[in-house]
Amino acid sequence: MSTPFPFTALVGQDDLRLALLLNAVSPAVGGVLVRGEKGTAKSTAVRALSALMPTLDVVSGCRFSCDPASPDPGCPDGPHEPGAFETRAARMVELPVGASEDRLVGALDIERALSEGVKAFEPGLLADAHRGILYVDEVNLLHDHLVDLLLDAAAMGASYVEREGVSVRHAARFLLVGTMNPEEGELRPQLLDRFGLTVEVAASREPDQRVEVVRRRLAYDDDPAAFAARWAEEEAAVRARIVAARELLPSVRLGDGALRQIAATCAAFEVDGMRADIVMARTATALAAWAGRTEVLAEDVRQAALLALPHRRRRNPFDAPGIDEDKLDETLEEFGGSDDDDPDPDPGPDGPGGGGGQPEPDDAPQGGDDTAARPEAGEGGRPQPSGADEQSAVRASEPFRTKVLSVPGIGEGAAGRRSRARTEHGRTTGARRPRGALTKLHLAATVQAAAPHQRARGRSGPGLVVRRDDLRQATREGREGNLVLFVVDASGSMAARQRMSAVKGAVLSLLLDAYQRRDKVGLVTFRGTEADVALPPTSSVDAAAARLETLPTGGRTPLAAGLLRAHDVLRVERLRDPARRPLVVLVTDGRATGGPEPVALAGRAARLFAADGVASVVVDCESGPVRLGLAGQLAGELGGTAVTLDELRADSIAGLVKDVQRRAA
Repeated sequence: MSTPFPFTALVGQDDLRLALLLNAVSPAVGGVLVRGEKGTAKSTAVRALSALMPTLDVVSGCRFSCDPASPDPGCPDGPHEPGAFETRAARMVELPVGASEDRLVGALDIERALSEGVKAFEPGLLADAHRGILYVDEVNLLHDHLVDLLLDAAAMGASYVEREGVSVRHAARFLLVGTMNPEEGELRPQLLDRFGLTVEVAASREPDQRVEVVRRRLAYDDDPAAFAARWAEEEAAVRARIVAARELLPSVRLGDGALRQIAATCAAFEVDGMRADIVMARTATALAAWAGRTEVLAEDVRQAALLALPHRRRRNPFDAPGIDEDKLDETLEEFGGSDDDDPDPDPGPDGPGGGGGQPEPDDAPQGGDDTAARPEAGEGGRPQPSGADEQSAVRASEPFRTKVLSVPGIGEGAAGRRSRARTEHGRTTGARRPRGALTKLHLAATVQAAAPHQRARGRSGPGLVVRRDDLRQATREGREGNLVLFVVDASGSMAARQRMSAVKGAVLSLLLDAYQRRDKVGLVTFRGTEADVALPPTSSVDAAAARLETLPTGGRTPLAAGLLRAHDVLRVERLRDPARRPLVVLVTDGRATGGPEPVALAGRAARLFAADGVASVVVDCESGPVRLGLAGQLAGELGGTAVTLDELRADSIAGLVKDVQRRAA
C-alpha cells in the first residue's frame, strides 16, 4: 500500500484543511466540495485526510461495515450475532467518473434470481464507503444517472438496488468529498446543495511558499516513507485533536443568539431552503469543538457562513462564487448578542486550518458591482474605444428563457437533456442481446427467448430454466447532451451598441439553456479579416459567457471565414468525441463583406454543413425598416432554419424545433 502525503505537510490552503477537518470532527456537516484550478493539491489533501480518520468497530465478516453497537436490521449479510467485531481504519473509496451503475450500487445475479430465486448480491462502492469517505475526483464530469444515485443515497442514508421485482437495500452513510476544476463545467444545483461546505483553492503567488511546496513534494517523491516519518508526530497530534473534538462535540452549546445570527445570515443572502441553516449550525458547533470550547461564538458563525454559503447563493452558472464579507459582518453585528454576555471571541488554539476568511483589500470590488474589475470600463463605467475600427465590449442584456433547440434523429451521445438518444436510462423501447455485462434486463423478452427450449432442457418443476443466451438487454430511449457551437458575427454591421447588447443577451440565454441541458459548448467569432476560436468545445458554459462578455466588435464581415473555422472545429471534435452530435447556432445579420465574392464564398462554406448533415439555426440579427433577408437565405444554404431575436424567446417560437427537424430531414 502506498504511503499517502501527510496532511500536516500541506503548505497553505488553510480553508481547505479546515473544511476537511471539520467534517472529520462532525460527519453530519455534510461533506466538502473543493473547487479550483489544476495542480492545487485538491486530491492530495483529500487522500491525506483518510489517514487522520479515527478507527471503526465493524461486525466481523460483514461486507457492509455494520456498527456492532447498532447493526443494520436490514443488512443483506444479517442478522448479525452480538459480540463479534473487529477494528479497522475508516475507508476512503474513490468513485471513478466513468464508473458504471453496477459498480456504484452493486449488482444482482439476474440469472440466479430468475432460475433459483436467490438474491446473489455483489456490493458496490456505496457499500464500501459506508461509515467512511466517498471521494469523487472531477465530480462535475460525473454522468447524470450516477449523480441521481448519489443524491438518493445521500438523502436517505441507504442504497436500493431494484431489478425486475428483486430488491436489495443496505445502509450507505458516508462523508462525500468532491473535487472539480470549474473550467470543465459546473455541477447540477441538486448535487451542489448536497455538499455541506465548499472551498475555493488557488495556487499561491508567493515565491517563498511555492518554493516550499516544491521542496516538500520532491522530498516525498524521493522517499515517501521517510518523509511521512518526519511528520508522524504532527499527524498524531492532529489525530488526537480530532478524537478530542469528537468527544467534546455533544457538550457544545448552540445558543439562541448564535441561531438568530445563522438564520439572519441565510435570509440576508437569500439562500434556497433550510439546508444552509442546518449546515451552518453544525459547522459552527464543529468549529467550537475543534477550538476546544463548549460555546459557539460569533466568530464560529462567521467562519461557518464563509464555508457553507458561497455555493448556495449562486442563481446560475454565470454568478461568481463567494459572498460579500462586508454584508456578512453587518448582518452578524445587527443580530449579534446572545442569551449571555459572551466574552470577546476566542478563535481557540492555532492549528491546521484554524482561522477565518481574510477580508478583501479596501480597493477591491465589493458586492455585485463588478465595474471596477472590467478592463474595458473607463470613467463612469463607460467602455473605452480601443481603435477607429473597433468598439470595446458592451454588456449583455438580461437573459431570458429560450425554447428547446434539438438535433433531429436519434443519437447515442453522452447523457443529457437536449436531443433524443439511445441511452441506459429512459423509457424502454425494445430488447436486444446484451453486449458484455447485462445491465437492464428485459424480462418479457427473456422469458419469450427461454420458453421454446424448456422441454429440451428437461424442465420438470415450476421454475423456468434460463440460460445465458436467453437473457435480453432492454433498449431505452432518453436524452443526450450535444455540442452547441456558437458562431457569432462581431463585425461592424453588428456594432450598434443596443443591438450588440441584445445579441449577447440572446447568446447568454442559449448558454444558460446549454448548461441546464448538460451540453458542451464552443464559441467562434469573426470580424475584420479573420475568424477566431474564442473558446474550444468545453463543458464550462461560464467560460463561454466570460469570453462573450469581453467580445469587441468592428471591422468587415468575413462570414465565410467564420463558417470555415466552425466547420474545422466540428471536424476535430468529431474525432475526439464521435458520438456527440453538434448543433450550430449562427448569430448574424447575414451580410458578408471583404475579399472577392464574399456572398458566394459564404454560400459555398454553408453548404459544407448541409452536406455533413449538421443541424443548424441562424439567429437573424437584422434590424431596421428595410431588411434584406440575407440570414434566411443563409439558413437555406445551411439546411437549417432562421429565427429573429424576438422569436428566440420561449413564448414566441413554439414551432421552431419542428421547423429545424423538417429542414434537416
